[in-house]
Amino acid sequence: MERIINPARVAAVLAGALCLLSLVGGRFDPAAAQPITTSAEALISPLPPTTTGARARAYLFRGALGPFFSRGIDRLTEKLKDAGITANVYEFTICRLIAEQAIKEYRENPAPIVLIGHSMGGFCAVKFAEILEAEGIRAALVVAIDPAHVTPDVPLNVDRFINIFLSKSVLGGGDVKPKPGYQGHYASFDLSLHDEVSHINIEKLDTVQQQLVTKVLQLAAAKVEGGTVPIRCLVPAKADIDLWDSGMAVFARPGDSLQSIASAYRVPLWSVMQINKGADRTALVPGERVVVPRHLEPLVEASAPQSAKH
Repeated sequence: MERIINPARVAAVLAGALCLLSLVGGRFDPAAAQPITTSAEALISPLPPTTTGARARAYLFRGALGPFFSRGIDRLTEKLKDAGITANVYEFTICRLIAEQAIKEYRENPAPIVLIGHSMGGFCAVKFAEILEAEGIRAALVVAIDPAHVTPDVPLNVDRFINIFLSKSVLGGGDVKPKPGYQGHYASFDLSLHDEVSHINIEKLDTVQQQLVTKVLQLAAAKVEGGTVPIRCLVPAKADIDLWDSGMAVFARPGDSLQSIASAYRVPLWSVMQINKGADRTALVPGERVVVPRHLEPLVEASAPQSAKH
């Protein structure tokens, strides 16, 4: 049974945690991040050949008072280990120290890097990616789970980024966006309409954890290609939480509607309607661009949208 948490008390703890960042080793103040000098061309280049087919290394981070409030991150770490992934969980306060260790490990034995964090741990995951960026190293997958509002934008060296957050959360609520020029896969999921989800249990959701384990396992095979379209979804209260990786552009045929396209690509109509604001269920203009959410894996080819029958 989960403990009853006093949100006001937790908010005070997190506020103190922000101050703590500037005190731990005097090294990880958000305002102290150094300018990134790595060229954009280098950051969007493919992963080095030595990482092809390599099993990922996952670094997971709890939030403030993590052993009490981020226990789901420990469970996720164990699930990754059970699946054969090298995974370890840490406190966000030693983020830079672990990043330096990860850089050393990568130099000695390159493998895709996965970063996952809850609350201030989500902040750490993105800052960790920035540290890798300065070293010319890519992050294969970064996941922020209701990160703090101070979380920076997604750096250009991230291949896949997923933000799962509660826009109305005082303790988290970080609506993390990609930096200009970002070319990786990006998907943002606001679960604020799900009353059963809170900042204290969001990282414990089994449906989220299982999908994340699957995505990490798929990294060795998933292809990061161009033509990605970022997607942002406000997940309806009764809708399943489906963590797509990004969007892809398709083009309407005569008689097509958002409903027929959603059906053809096996995605919920609400997602297509949200992503393509301004369109509705009426017939689309032939050739009109429509963005459909997608998973990179499994690689299931959707049949071409069929014209709606009247």
